[in-house]
Amino acid sequence: MGFLLLTFVSCSTSVEPDQLNGEWSYTKVESPRNPEESTTAEELSEQRPSISFSNGNLTIMWGGKRLSYGKFRVEGNLIRYTENLGKGKTREFPFLVSRLTDSVLVFETMEQ
Repeated sequence: MGFLLLTFVSCSTSVEPDQLNGEWSYTKVESPRNPEESTTAEELSEQRPSISFSNGNLTIMWGGKRLSYGKFRVEGNLIRYTENLGKGKTREFPFLVSRLTDSVLVFETMEQ
């Protein structure tokens, strides 16, 4: 019973925007529903993907090129990302943060 309470408290911890500031390298990308879409360790090593947070801006890099960029805001343990699609178009989707320390950020993209 103590374990369940500890897990609940841990999951409900809020993320503060300043905890995210900086560049975070991807060390694992997986798709549990579609394992064939998961990224291999070799591809991660070659492409060096990262996600950066700074002053409300979010940038995702892949293979040395900007893959995605936009604005973000934090709501509890959700990062709400508004991606800039160009020509005045955007789309918003949340990232659910399940773990955040000084050196580890674990999140999943939530489907709408």
